[in-house]
Amino acid sequence: MPHAKRHINTQKEDKKKLYFCTMTTEEITLARILFENKVRRSDGNAFEDLFTQIMNYSEPDFEQIKPWGNIGDRKNDGFIRSKGIFYQVFAPEDINKSYPDAISKLESDFNGLIAQWNPVNEFYFVVNDKYKGVHADSNNKIEDIVKTNSLKKGKILTARDLERIVFTLPDDQILRIVSFLPNLDHIGNLDFSVVTQVIGYIMKLEVKPLNGQIKYPDWNEKISFNNLGEPTKQFLDTASFNLGALNDFLSNESFLAEELQRKLIGLYDDLKGDFSGDNLFWEMVSKCMPNNQQAFLSPTLTIMSKYFESCDIFEEPKNSKK
Repeated sequence: MPHAKRHINTQKEDKKKLYFCTMTTEEITLARILFENKVRRSDGNAFEDLFTQIMNYSEPDFEQIKPWGNIGDRKNDGFIRSKGIFYQVFAPEDINKSYPDAISKLESDFNGLIAQWNPVNEFYFVVNDKYKGVHADSNNKIEDIVKTNSLKKGKILTARDLERIVFTLPDDQILRIVSFLPNLDHIGNLDFSVVTQVIGYIMKLEVKPLNGQIKYPDWNEKISFNNLGEPTKQFLDTASFNLGALNDFLSNESFLAEELQRKLIGLYDDLKGDFSGDNLFWEMVSKCMPNNQQAFLSPTLTIMSKYFESCDIFEEPKNSKK
C-alpha cells in the first residue's frame, strides 16, 4: 500500500522546517485511537506528564515547572518564558462531577500565577475532559480572566486540542507519544513461547469473570455492528489465519482455555462502560499485552480474534443466525 505523505508544519516558524510524514491513513487512524485511549487512562500526574511530553516536542522553548518543597509550582505547570505563555493542568477522574472544582481551580490558579510570574501574556488551562467537553461556565470564566487582565489570549485546552497538536508532529514523535503502533506486515505465524507468555499475563489480570455462551455470528456483520473500522478489521482478518493453530494449542489445555475465556469476558465487561468500538478493541489489546513489543501483537490479536468470533467479547448482531 503506498504511503500518503503529509506536509507537517512543526510550528518552528523561524526555521521554516517542513517534515514529510509517511504513516498511512490506517496507521494515523490507529495512532489517534491509541492516543485517545492514553488520554482516557491518564489522571493527575500521568496526564501532566503526557501534556509535558507533547509540549516539549511541539514547542522547543517550553519549560516544565515541578513542585519544589513548600513553594510548590507557584501555579505554573509549564511556560514559554520568551512569549509569556503559561499553562496550568487539571486532570480529574470525572470532569462531569468536577466542573465546579475546575472553575474554582481556574480562578485561584490564575490569581496565584500573576502574583508570582510576569509578564503573563497568555494563559491556558489544560483540562483532561476525556473527550467529554467542558462546562460552559468554565469557558465563560476564562473569557472573563482574559478580558479583566488584558491578556492577549487565553483558552481552555481539552483533549481534542492536544490531539490536534500531536498530529502536527513528525511520525517518530507521534509514535513516542502513543507508545506503540501495530504493524500489519509483522503479523505472521504464532510463536508459542510468546503465546504462553501472553496467556500467562492475561491470566494474572484482575477482572470480574462472567459466564459466556459461545455463538457464531457472521464475522463482517459483527465488525460493522460493533463499529470497528477498516484498520481494526484488517488486523482481525490477518490474526484469524492463526486460529487453527491456537485452537490446537488450547485443545490439550481445556482448563486453561476456559479460564482464558472467562478472563477475556471479564476484561471486556470491565472496559465496555468506558470504551466502545475501535477504542475498546485496542484498549483490550493493550491490557492483554505484557509489554509494547511487536512480538506480542500477533498472539494477542489471535487470542482476541478467537473470542471475538465466538461472541464472548463484543456484542452479537441482533439478527445473527446461530
